Amino acid sequence: MEKFKALHLSEGLLETIKHLGFTVPTEVQEKTIPLLLANKDVIGSSATGSGKTLAFGAGIIEKMKRGYGIQALILTPTRELAEQVTQALRKFSKFKGLNVKAIYGGVSIGNQIKELKDADIVVGTPGRILDHLERRTLRLSNVKFLVLDEADRMLDMGFIKDVENIIEQCPNERQTSLFSATISKEIGQIARKYMKNPVIVSAENQVDPSKLYQVYYDVPQELKFSLLVHLLKLEKNGVVMVFCNTRRNVDRITRYLYQHGVDALAIHGGFSQNKRNDTLQAFHSRDALILICTDVASRGLDIKDISHIYNFDLPNSADDYIHRIGRTAREGKNGIAISFVSGGEHTEFRNICREKSLNIEKLPIPNVNVLPVKISAPSKGRGFVRRGGGRRNMGHYKENKPFGSRRRHHGKSRRD
Repeated sequence: MEKFKALHLSEGLLETIKHLGFTVPTEVQEKTIPLLLANKDVIGSSATGSGKTLAFGAGIIEKMKRGYGIQALILTPTRELAEQVTQALRKFSKFKGLNVKAIYGGVSIGNQIKELKDADIVVGTPGRILDHLERRTLRLSNVKFLVLDEADRMLDMGFIKDVENIIEQCPNERQTSLFSATISKEIGQIARKYMKNPVIVSAENQVDPSKLYQVYYDVPQELKFSLLVHLLKLEKNGVVMVFCNTRRNVDRITRYLYQHGVDALAIHGGFSQNKRNDTLQAFHSRDALILICTDVASRGLDIKDISHIYNFDLPNSADDYIHRIGRTAREGKNGIAISFVSGGEHTEFRNICREKSLNIEKLPIPNVNVLPVKISAPSKGRGFVRRGGGRRNMGHYKENKPFGSRRRHHGKSRRD
């Protein structure tokens, strides 16, 4: 705890940090906390899992007192990240008794209106925050601390005008922090417009390159699903995330995996908030070991001990590729990132490798049992599944019992 003590944190927060099991600050915490305590605006370039929630949380909590209205506002791009940040801040601020409230869509706005009445810190998504501002059920006149978390993703999702609208309703005399995995031209424009002489903090990626094995398969689109089933059945003990570019592919891959003996959970923005929460809880508690997801639904989620990342659909940008694979090979553990590349994806894949200076090994396609299922490429605008078709007896699976879960019923429930 000596390095945390060197950050000049209060005894209450130090005890809380110790109780939560933290012993050494991460790079972003060590660089950011002193700046925030010194009332500086900060731009943090850091990835998911870097410890940024405690970094900005400590700077806010140490300077707050309960009962003075909403003094801190944290904007996040997704509901899941809002909930994750809220739970973390509640733990960090418990010694002060601060009320931290999560505000996002998909749940009752009436209950949120009641909770806002005694809130000290609000964490929310731009759309629902604006909704409350328009209803005048949320007042930002007392805000002293503003945080834009995952700012690059908020811009990617088209929230820029909403974010600016919200910022302009905050007092000018405030401390602003912005955290982003990448610092783009657009991020720079926001900083120049709404921040005061911000200090840029850059933290190294938490991924250990020596522990990360990146490979790809040059696989026809019609064999992608068969190859995925083959590889998942080979790695029964891994904790896996499979990325798709559309909700339709998430749903259909999850459903067809179950029908072919692989139990997986699905998450994307089309689910109700309760279902998304249940899914994440099941994955966090390892009731299921495979999560099929979109970039948006998974963005910012800090899920521990991921062993395998599959790019079933190639990501839309090099930055998205880095975001995806950055979830594995952490904390000294090995990880593998596997990309399926077919047809017109080869040009985009080469661009990703060139932009990020990646040398990704190509693996030969193993003998697989060709299943009568085809998941179409999202770029074709169809995403349909074709049933029927032939089989190539290059291997055969006799087992029918789903694996990848602790309890079989989770697989069934995700098909409903």
